[in-house]
Amino acid sequence: MDFEFYLDKFRRSAKDLDKSQLDKKRLEVSVGTVLDSVFLKLYKREWTNDLNSPMTAEARIFFSIWINDKTIRANKISYNIHAFKLRNLKGYSIVSKEFADSFRKQFKTVQDNWENVSIDFGPLTLMEGWTEFKE
Repeated sequence: MDFEFYLDKFRRSAKDLDKSQLDKKRLEVSVGTVLDSVFLKLYKREWTNDLNSPMTAEARIFFSIWINDKTIRANKISYNIHAFKLRNLKGYSIVSKEFADSFRKQFKTVQDNWENVSIDFGPLTLMEGWTEFKE
């Protein structure tokens, strides 16, 4: 996989996002690489304990879109929402399984708006899906 090519594509996509909507919802964008994949992540700083490194913090919530060799071969681009170690979020008393159950109950009301999505995961992956990748 040509990482630089896809990093450039994801960075351009990040720049095309509606900045007023991101600001309104206090969402931030990160583009990078992890686990042999290129990603674009949306997150809020308050969804983590580490405001200086929200993308690598132990406790965090984020939406991610990613691509790698496997997804490219399958003509797919994947997406998900992760919730890592919520019990460690300072100022909160969150049980990961209860949080995941509550999220999925509400998500079911909009699930039809998401292509090829599943909520059949443990508490770390709240939802995951894919859409067709068009080079």
